[in-house]
Amino acid sequence: MTWRQATREEIYAYYAEEFPRYLDDLPEFITATGPKQYAIAFRESHPVRKDEVPDKDFIRRDTWQTDASGDRTTPEFDDFEDVVEFIRHPARNDPLGRSEFALADPEVLEQPDPQPDAVYYALDHWERPWVLLVDIDAKEIARDRAEELVSADVEDQDDDALLDAAGILDAAPEGYPYAFEDIDRAIEYGFELRDIFEDDFDAKETMVLYSGQGVHVYLLDTDPAHRYDEQSREVLNDLLLETYDIPIDPVVTADRRRVARLPYSLHADVCSIVQPIESPAFDVRSATPEVIDG
Repeated sequence: MTWRQATREEIYAYYAEEFPRYLDDLPEFITATGPKQYAIAFRESHPVRKDEVPDKDFIRRDTWQTDASGDRTTPEFDDFEDVVEFIRHPARNDPLGRSEFALADPEVLEQPDPQPDAVYYALDHWERPWVLLVDIDAKEIARDRAEELVSADVEDQDDDALLDAAGILDAAPEGYPYAFEDIDRAIEYGFELRDIFEDDFDAKETMVLYSGQGVHVYLLDTDPAHRYDEQSREVLNDLLLETYDIPIDPVVTADRRRVARLPYSLHADVCSIVQPIESPAFDVRSATPEVIDG
């Protein structure tokens, strides 16, 4: 198993060879023009064309041009193959085109074409009233576990001191702020939350996604009787945290305009494929891409 940061060459190989095989498996709401934006994070900042504008290590790109009223006019991507080309070569296929704020063409730089450390899509959607996502992160579970184990014995209460005293930093995967058992627990919580959505919220369409260092749990019903506006999401946060005792990230749940990791993209910090999963028995060690495993 590989649990480390992917190299630039491995990232390129994944998006060139393996990622295209998963395109037919993408959830149906993830299309070239459905999410309002796609976004890419880079490990190292890349220049833009305009000299005085700071280099970028994170970019968001709209999927549609809009008029003064905010209505859609022209799509930026004709089909998902265009999105894939943007992911593979963000600077060469920047939807901003010849704008001064587009990424600088690597052919005129000594700096190479940037590769995506992470790929995201916007939860805000042109064709759906909402995409409700709840984030459960292994880092938060590890922090809570450390507090229970050693908090009373540690004078310095910062994360590293607590995790070190609890032995979490030395547990596999060594050097990360969680242990594999914390990821496994996050996955278990994810399926507990899916059951809550289906049993107590009467949800018909749900999804649990392995996010690389935890899970994202989706509630995808589009029944207009449910209004998942900001206020509703804050109520949901309180309910999940206080009544059901699910350790969610409340900031992510409440923010409709947030971006989320694209299914089947590569979490390059841990060499893992982000992917929908069907069981709490999912083995995270199986998520290493073939192009890296081999």
